[in-house]
Amino acid sequence: ISEGQYYEAHQQLRVIASRYVKSENWDAAIDLLYGGALALLKAGQGGSGGDLGIFLIEVLGKGGKGMGVGEKNKLLTILRAFPRREPTKKRFVTEMITWSSSIGEHPLGDPELHHVAGSIFAEECEPYDAERHLALGTKDSPEQLAKCEYEWYTQDDSHTAALYAARAIFPYLLVRNLRSANKSHLIFTSRLNSGNKSVSVQEVSSKSSDMRVYPVLPLLNFLGLLLLAVQRGSSDLYKQLAKHYAPHVKEVGVWDDALNQIGEMYFGIRIPRQGNPLFDMMGSMMGFGGGSPKPKPKKVEVAPPPPADVD
Repeated sequence: ISEGQYYEAHQQLRVIASRYVKSENWDAAIDLLYGGALALLKAGQGGSGGDLGIFLIEVLGKGGKGMGVGEKNKLLTILRAFPRREPTKKRFVTEMITWSSSIGEHPLGDPELHHVAGSIFAEECEPYDAERHLALGTKDSPEQLAKCEYEWYTQDDSHTAALYAARAIFPYLLVRNLRSANKSHLIFTSRLNSGNKSVSVQEVSSKSSDMRVYPVLPLLNFLGLLLLAVQRGSSDLYKQLAKHYAPHVKEVGVWDDALNQIGEMYFGIRIPRQGNPLFDMMGSMMGFGGGSPKPKPKKVEVAPPPPADVD
């Protein structure tokens, strides 16, 4: 590798590792593939390094290795070594998460692996990939997701704030993580208040709660009240919100499935469904499973809301 003979090095490492696997010398194969993958990635050989990294995950599975600190650190070190936007990285992440879901206590994948992968995708301006991983990450993930969505929002028109905030809130509600949903909402609105002085905001306080109200952003008010309704477990409040904000929600046109699912999960409002509603919803929102790849980030189109008093 140091002599620049990357193809030859890649092939030799694969052959030697395969011999170790055949003789069930798992530790030797793992150490060889880890060192080779890292060296190739640091040399800028994303495809070859990624291939050895994926082979490493395969060996971890065949060797019956558990999710120990050593195994996790090896995978995260390789992940961080990938060049920006290297195509093989997404396959490596998919294989890594799939392996962790098969041997750990988390059927949707190890939260720390999700968090690191999502944070890297967020730094590389890949919001769709960031969303799907940060939604299943750690207690630190909401901050990363909210920041990612806010940065994406700054490329759009000011009245679309709620569309991006919802992408940092709905995923957490759909996996019953109210704390992370509230944290995402707080971080997004705090950045909005400090970063967009053209958006007016009013602080409204009561004995039981404090809220930020946006006179010309009714859907952002809806999201804050939705979180309050979930926290209180109040189906009556939810129904009032749904009725009051129905024209605005209808105008968005893409929230119906998420809100129907939230209504059933938290307020017992049943909806007709087929299959597993959680995975269907997560799949449609964040691209889990097969299907066509998501388009590149672009503006989220929605007509400006009419001027309104405080909602």
